[in-house]
Amino acid sequence: MVEILKLNEISGKVNDILTSDKYSVTAEAKNPNAIILRSFSMHEYDMPSSVIAVARAGAGVNNIPLDVMTQKGVCVFNTPGANANAVKELVLFSLLVSSRKIYEGITWTQNLEKDGAVAKQVEKGKKAFVGQEIFGKTLGIVGLGAIGKLVANAVLALGMKVIAYDPFVTTTDLAIELTDDINKVYANSDYITLHVPATPQTKNSINKETISLMKDGVRIINLARGELVNNDDIKQAIADKKVAKYVTDLPCDELLGVDGIITIPHLGASTAEAEDNCAIMAANQLKDYLENGNVVNSVNFPKLQVAKTGKPRVCVISNDVENIVTKVSAALKNTVSISSATRGNICYVIADLAESPDANAMEAIKAAALSVRVI
Repeated sequence: MVEILKLNEISGKVNDILTSDKYSVTAEAKNPNAIILRSFSMHEYDMPSSVIAVARAGAGVNNIPLDVMTQKGVCVFNTPGANANAVKELVLFSLLVSSRKIYEGITWTQNLEKDGAVAKQVEKGKKAFVGQEIFGKTLGIVGLGAIGKLVANAVLALGMKVIAYDPFVTTTDLAIELTDDINKVYANSDYITLHVPATPQTKNSINKETISLMKDGVRIINLARGELVNNDDIKQAIADKKVAKYVTDLPCDELLGVDGIITIPHLGASTAEAEDNCAIMAANQLKDYLENGNVVNSVNFPKLQVAKTGKPRVCVISNDVENIVTKVSAALKNTVSISSATRGNICYVIADLAESPDANAMEAIKAAALSVRVI
């Protein structure tokens, strides 16, 4: 029985894939072969040595110490795109709630006097909540991945114009303007939405300098990572009326109770459909890796999918990028096929054999590898 440890509650859809005849998926596993999680932080977690794979049911992996996992030969998966539609829909809400004073108006109506004349109070007070339409306005999209593309398509249908920046995207079939100059996005957008990971390069990318390039009254949406926006600078920009609204799905102490800042309690992927989609993708990736050694959507190992051509399969993870394939080939006899892929300083090798490898061969490979297993 293969044990999978849950570090968070996960959709029951995983049990349709990791079936009970082969897998035990519980929160009590003592010697798990793999871990599946959502937001649980593994940075201080004492991980069992039996773990060979970790699957994050979501896109972000800031809660997982990737360097540590890599050196232990643990493959880490995420589920890019599985929650993209849910986030797209929250972006649409954010566009509207930042444009029309819906949030403020709803709060105001909850405090109206119940005197039988609510309609008169509404007619008298509603002028305080006049907003603007998004039709005809320009949305700047920073990051044109799975979410960014869905957002672009959706707002084009609503009559908006789109200018987008993504250093990894050079062409698109979307009816948008794609630029290689992020400052052009800042300068020409009425709204800006962020869809990039938190990296040293993107941290605090929205700051007083970049905000100064933007239109007066710009509205900024950040449902990605809190670190992308400098909180002190966005608060000052709100106070100066340079930024009309800031909507974020990443609340923190500094942003609570500030007029002009709308905080959402990290609801981007909080739909039943998104949770199911993430769980299904994570479970399928774990199953394929555990049963076949195939790697898809890993954030620390190279992609490698190989159809089985032999009986036993040897899977090798090594940081000896230059020599490991040669060493594996020399050690193993009766090799039917051997494939490899490299990512950074990690090489992953899959060797299919006609018969099981002998102990000496395995010891020779282990001496040059971070992890070796036979399937």
